[in-house]
Amino acid sequence: MSTAEASPQPSLIEGPIAKTLFMFSLPMLFGNILQSLNGTINSIWVGKFLGEAALTAASNGNIIMFFLISSIFGVTMAATILIGQHIGAGDIAETKRVVGTSAVFFLVLALAIGIIGFLGVPWILHVLNTPAESVDMAITYTRIIFAGMPFLYGYNYIMTVMRGAGDSKTPFYFLLISVVLDVLLNPLFIFGWGPIPAMGIGGSAVATLIAQGISFVLILIYLYRVKYFLRITSSELHLLRFDWKIIWTLIRKGVPMGLQMIAVSTSAIALMNLINGYGTVAAAAYTAANNLSSYVQMPAMALGAAVSSFAAQNIGAGRWDRVRRTTWIGIVYNFVLTGGAVVLIYVFNRQALLMFLPSTGGALELGMRINLITLWSFVIFGITNVITGVVRSTGSVMIPLLITIISLWGIRIPLAYAFVDEYGLDAVWWSFPVGFVISAVAVVFYYASGKWKQASMVEVSQGMKPAKDEG
Repeated sequence: MSTAEASPQPSLIEGPIAKTLFMFSLPMLFGNILQSLNGTINSIWVGKFLGEAALTAASNGNIIMFFLISSIFGVTMAATILIGQHIGAGDIAETKRVVGTSAVFFLVLALAIGIIGFLGVPWILHVLNTPAESVDMAITYTRIIFAGMPFLYGYNYIMTVMRGAGDSKTPFYFLLISVVLDVLLNPLFIFGWGPIPAMGIGGSAVATLIAQGISFVLILIYLYRVKYFLRITSSELHLLRFDWKIIWTLIRKGVPMGLQMIAVSTSAIALMNLINGYGTVAAAAYTAANNLSSYVQMPAMALGAAVSSFAAQNIGAGRWDRVRRTTWIGIVYNFVLTGGAVVLIYVFNRQALLMFLPSTGGALELGMRINLITLWSFVIFGITNVITGVVRSTGSVMIPLLITIISLWGIRIPLAYAFVDEYGLDAVWWSFPVGFVISAVAVVFYYASGKWKQASMVEVSQGMKPAKDEG
């Protein structure tokens, strides 16, 4: 392994956009697929061998975790964009200041949220209306997961720093290690072997904790072994402090992005609460369909993250012509990749759901109907995600937040609750495409207005080139 210090290469501001964006987003896509595959395999073990009540417990626990992770998502995304803009401007000293401050700030937030999550699990499960037969298992599963949150948060932070600097491949390799370990350890701790006792659903959480911890330690060792150019060295420990100017930027831009994710996660909780009221069969069917839709969302999520880092570096370099072209290329990729995933699942709808659900009972048929109504609309969701990724790379975060809140809490949730008595659960399923379409239309209009270009993450005096559209 090389011991020469890696020099920064802001490659996202050079070369053909289509090829560069594709190669940059590919590891993110594979990483998202790996994470979904990991969750899917774990769900298969839990659902097939521990039963529908255990699967529902794991699903409710994962929703809680998503909510708490979402609460710090904005800070990490703001740090990624800030790092990307400084890298694009060639200001490595300022980049390291951001890395040092955001690392400390992120650690404090992660610990606080992890503790709150651990202590608040029973109350949250009660609010979530978790079926009684699943509550005890959900508490066990979720609390073990929370014990490993520092590892999860730590790895995700390192990943966002490296992506902001233009490296999406290295984080993928360590994610691969984590997923492989999790998959191998799940049956071992669920069913027990030798001196390892059978832990049931708790064993699935223990496997995840161990896998994430090992991956986090390994990527830290790697970064210092290769002398990664954004690592904090012994002579730079003074950078690990609260720089309030940077923290204010992270809060000012990160909180709206975090609230956007919280709006998404709380809407998922509201829908899960509604569906749980219709019993375990409905909850299991929705959980299985949701596992499949997570795969459909993977290209859009990867492209949204990729265009944010891509656009941030080009904004830092003053290359607005590349920012505009990145948007349209990202949308085209979304149609091809997300659309392809939708078609694939439609063709193998029953077979795909049978991975999670028994062939008898009503859950399988209900899951097929959920897919029929909702899956196609994730292509529309992808358009929104790509455009939002570009818009937020300038620091424009309030309008995307308002659009998300209105489309979810002003449209989707009221629609589902208002019409579920008259039309049954179909009202819940149709609320997905309606909400996606309204959100996409609003985001497209905002992008076309050009007002998002007036936002900024950092001051021009810090070395950033003027944010003017040269195209």
